[in-house]
Amino acid sequence: MPAVVTRQVWQPRLGRDLTDEDARQIMHNVTGFFGVLAEWSRAERLAAANDTATPAKPIEGEVRHDR
Repeated sequence: MPAVVTRQVWQPRLGRDLTDEDARQIMHNVTGFFGVLAEWSRAERLAAANDTATPAKPIEGEVRHDR
């Protein structure tokens, strides 16, 4: 079934008939591409969560050190 959908989407764009192997390679490449995008997105979120480059905002007001 996925190969049928792959052919329906890609054959008109490529202007030629696709073999089973063509459809398999397209599915593999598209899946890999979105896998890489997902990895990059996860890495960016982790980097942002661990970002300590921005200094913490100082506490304003009275601070007591006698306790």
